[in-house]
Amino acid sequence: MNHSKGKGAVLIIILLLLLDQALKIWVKTHMSLHESIEITPWFYICFTENPGMAFGIEVMGKLFLSLFRIVAVGFIGYYLYKIIKQNYPFGFIACIAMVLAGATGNIIDSIFYGVIFDHSYGQVATLFPPDGGYGTWLHGKVVDMFYFPLIDTYLPQWLPIWGGEHFVFFRPIFNLADSAICVAVFMLLLFYRNTLSRSLSKE
Repeated sequence: MNHSKGKGAVLIIILLLLLDQALKIWVKTHMSLHESIEITPWFYICFTENPGMAFGIEVMGKLFLSLFRIVAVGFIGYYLYKIIKQNYPFGFIACIAMVLAGATGNIIDSIFYGVIFDHSYGQVATLFPPDGGYGTWLHGKVVDMFYFPLIDTYLPQWLPIWGGEHFVFFRPIFNLADSAICVAVFMLLLFYRNTLSRSLSKE
């Protein structure tokens, strides 16, 4: 195994996980659910929680989703180990490490947050509450906080069907883990499409 590339991948994963969890814990222990802080007119820290996939999309039961995520992270971790061992370009390795870190960051929420936090409805949550958490193991909710309403306006009245309706772009609220995954996938498709196809064909 190429030890320098392996150390670089581990460093990326650790840094992203630390930043992701530090931000989530700060939001959870300083803001109540749906509270927002305006940073600029187009950037808010807006505290939401979701039981589903990235960007708040829910597609399956919570327990199954958590278990599916754990299995998926195991496969990604093994894939990362293989490409490091086979001495792939570090940029490609770094992208896979970012995907692994992002997926792991949201898994941590799903596994632990229901147990170590109480709820955030109308209150700021307590870390390790004496009366127990708001859920059980594997049933925690993922904390999201980045909101970028780059365009916030009302559509013109003359527009068919949607005339006069409130329009926001970009509407989803997400976290650092989601961002790491999206940036990594974008870079893979832009710079490493052939490398990805070649590596998957060897599996």
